[in-house]
Amino acid sequence: QVQLVESGGGLVQAGESLRLSCQASGRNLGNYVMGWFRQAPGKDRTFVARITWNPSGTLYADSLKGRFTISRDSAKNMVYLQMNSLKPEDTAVYYCAAREKGLLTFGSWGQGTQVTVSS
Repeated sequence: QVQLVESGGGLVQAGESLRLSCQASGRNLGNYVMGWFRQAPGKDRTFVARITWNPSGTLYADSLKGRFTISRDSAKNMVYLQMNSLKPEDTAVYYCAAREKGLLTFGSWGQGTQVTVSS
């Protein structure tokens, strides 16, 4: 099991940037795929991006390519989500998640961090 704690959310204006952080802890983190998801008010949770620890590979939701960047610091067990040119429609609770390689579903979730983008 992986424990995840997000931070870095807040209130920003449209066009600004924000970086979310996710502190991961647990055994054999190299065997996990890390992801970011988000849930806007009244909507389902949706995939944002994912990254593998070793080797490093990334995947993004098509609509977010070019604005969002996922990265990790293996030495610190940290995963980041850099969000640029934020839009009001990016307002959501952002969740860090982890799944074991070979599994289809993310089984470990953080508590979420609120991102609010004002127009």
